[in-house]
Amino acid sequence: MKKWGSLTHGHFTRRLFYAASIAAIVAVEALHHSGAWSSARDLYWVVIPVILIGLNDLFQTRQAIRRNFPVIGNFRYLLESIRPEINQYFIESNLDGRPFSRVRRSVIYQRAKGVIDTVPFGTQNDVYAADYEWVNHSIAPQKVLEEEPRVLIGGPDCKQPYAASLFNISAMSYGSLSKNAVMSLNRGAKKGGFYHNTGEGGLTPYHLEGGGDLVWQLGTAYFGARNHDGTFNPEKFRRKVAAHPQVKMIEIKLSQGAKPGHGGILPASKLTHEIAEIRDVPMGQDVVSPPGHTAFDSPVGLMKFIAQLRELSGGKPIGFKLCLGKHREFLAIGKAMLETGITPDFITVDGGEGGTGAAPLEFSNSIGTPLNDALVYVHNALVGLGLRDRIKIIASGKVTTGVNLFSKLALGADLCNSARGMLFSLGCIQALRCNTNTCPTGVATQDPGLVKGLVVADKCERVARYQGATVKSFLEVMAATGLSHPTEIRPWHVQKRVTSTEVKHYGEIYSFIEKDALLKQDLPKEYARAWAGAQAESWHAKR
Repeated sequence: MKKWGSLTHGHFTRRLFYAASIAAIVAVEALHHSGAWSSARDLYWVVIPVILIGLNDLFQTRQAIRRNFPVIGNFRYLLESIRPEINQYFIESNLDGRPFSRVRRSVIYQRAKGVIDTVPFGTQNDVYAADYEWVNHSIAPQKVLEEEPRVLIGGPDCKQPYAASLFNISAMSYGSLSKNAVMSLNRGAKKGGFYHNTGEGGLTPYHLEGGGDLVWQLGTAYFGARNHDGTFNPEKFRRKVAAHPQVKMIEIKLSQGAKPGHGGILPASKLTHEIAEIRDVPMGQDVVSPPGHTAFDSPVGLMKFIAQLRELSGGKPIGFKLCLGKHREFLAIGKAMLETGITPDFITVDGGEGGTGAAPLEFSNSIGTPLNDALVYVHNALVGLGLRDRIKIIASGKVTTGVNLFSKLALGADLCNSARGMLFSLGCIQALRCNTNTCPTGVATQDPGLVKGLVVADKCERVARYQGATVKSFLEVMAATGLSHPTEIRPWHVQKRVTSTEVKHYGEIYSFIEKDALLKQDLPKEYARAWAGAQAESWHAKR
């Protein structure tokens, strides 16, 4: 360590602080008594607070930087606290922001506001870099559809099928989001004719206030349909939630992309008495949902639970959401479908790149299959089981534009959900404070002063405009490719540069299997091992 004589940096800085404090006081007194400055003692309003800050720094024991470098050490923590803003406003380019670049955020803002969203002077993407994707157009483009095609969700056992939009609001709970954000999303869904997923936090008055269609998510904690011990209560489910006319579908949450296998987290700082009452949880501690369900303990149990919920809801579409993990376990669910004859009406595939208000770093960064790979696997498995025509697939994970929609449908999805895209349409600025209760835009906070800044009457219009403009963009892209309906989209319609000199379409990058391929003796080799280990009666592998 560099020294001045026998003093280290820390000793020198501390002594310098003491000397500067004494010198400042002496200087103020000297100026006052000399008459050179009649208001010199007013400087004490600056000097004394600085000295007190320095003394506090010297005697506190939690932060070595402040203890070794009083007063000036605080600038390190000040700059650290505004690092995201510095990055976003002064350092990031239009393309390198994370998790969403500025150019992607900007197009959402523009479409939500209803202002010009065209791009001047050409693309900023490096079109010769690996991973660049594009859609090949047709010399004979089709006329753009005037009305959005709807996707009918409901298998043979469903008595109340639902015609869904191609682009909807993904699962986000009240508690994670503010009441004004929830009301804005639901009013927007009503205006635009698309659905709003409640998230696992339960059905609240704020979901119902706007009158929009709802997908009620049933998580591992069964909020809104639970006993005091956290187990599932069928009567509460039937009476309080499933029978409500706004609830069009029910989604069982097995896992989510941002923290699969972990369970939801609502930090104690965001837990209000109202939220605690809605969820039936105690105040003063984090609300952590169990990582797994207690209502069933096997793939067959999951199918029976689906049948139970379908009966309790009067035949509404029932599905489940998962982030794909072990392939064997998903094939076990497939075997359970075949064994019981019970199938879900839809499966929501959440990519490992999905977002959340709060997640451990390891789970957010390193657990769970990314959306494209998961989507192909789930689609293939259902095709191989001969069940694909009975079950709709919903894709969820960083879907924000018309091309995103097109590419997910090319990989096997029937429709898409978006969470963060919808939050940007509300005014989210990617401040990265979702887990601290200090969201500056009032979206992801329960602080009344911040929530008040989000005006529902304005933001609901933005949500509806963004969704409508995104679907319109998708229809324009589809027409440019020469296709007249989303069901005509195929993997080869999307191209990807795999190296600077090699291009492949999705059909060459991913393997797609034939119908009933998993029911034949000669299985596709990439599925054979997982299929052999899968069993309908247990999540564990066959021995």
